[in-house]
Amino acid sequence: MAQLKTFLVVNPHSGNGATGRRFDEIAREVHAAIGECGRAFTERPGHAIEIARRAALDGYQCVVAVGGDGTTNEVANGLLDEKGGLVRPGVALGVIPRGTGGDFRKTFGWSASLPEAAWRLRGDAVRAIDAGRITFLDHDGVERSRYFVNIASVGISGLVDREVNRASKALGGKVSFALGSLKALWRYRDVPMRVSFDGGPPRTQPSSLVAVANGQYFGGGMWIAPKAVPDDGVFDVTQWTGVSLKDFVFDSKAIYDGSHVDLPNTKCGRAKTVRIEAEGGAEVLLDVDGEQPGRLPATVEILPLALRLKVAPAT
Repeated sequence: MAQLKTFLVVNPHSGNGATGRRFDEIAREVHAAIGECGRAFTERPGHAIEIARRAALDGYQCVVAVGGDGTTNEVANGLLDEKGGLVRPGVALGVIPRGTGGDFRKTFGWSASLPEAAWRLRGDAVRAIDAGRITFLDHDGVERSRYFVNIASVGISGLVDREVNRASKALGGKVSFALGSLKALWRYRDVPMRVSFDGGPPRTQPSSLVAVANGQYFGGGMWIAPKAVPDDGVFDVTQWTGVSLKDFVFDSKAIYDGSHVDLPNTKCGRAKTVRIEAEGGAEVLLDVDGEQPGRLPATVEILPLALRLKVAPAT
């Protein structure tokens, strides 16, 4: 069993700062599992992209995001070039989940256990997975593109991101996102959105949220797309209409157990490309792997099997 040459990209601020405070413990677990590896700490938003790309180009075979879903997103963006290919053939994405939401790992049935995450770095076992690319307007109105590994969504989720990222996350992922959702739902009003699948005719509908899912979970454990498979070459799309604060308070169980897909205000579909626009130029914010990079209009496209994910060695 060959061992991949490994580099850790560490976000010390993830988990409300716990990753930085407990990094000695993280380092010990990783060393016990795979021996020596490279490491660097992020210092600003976007820094993980730069570090991950440099590590891959310097010959590291596995570049590991040590942090939350936002850190995983940045590392994935560092491993993919402008055409959607790997910056270095064969490089793998590793994950040690230490953040607030921890949603990406849930699709694969991974716990938040540090020893388990370190064990997954052993050997050379990988799994090819899809990535998404979203093209949108940033907060200055400039068109940008960004890759994602889990879920890109628009509407109430973007407002939730803004609330969660402004607040302390000391209470943990589920509570932080629940409180952010309550604040956002108090203020949000449905916006008419034009949504088209695979270049087909757009459908306009007042929408609380449109989620384009590669993975299954977002928002600190909400099971938004129960049937999404991250290596099937297609997105699962969930659209909510008329979600109110009352719905979240009294029917939130359905959001967490996946039964919301059977509710009359939920529509589901599948597509390789999704175009979303807001009527009347309304500002509708994005949520891209838990980050809030901009607003509509947006085009989302699947990149089949674009990434190699480091998984546990066969036993």
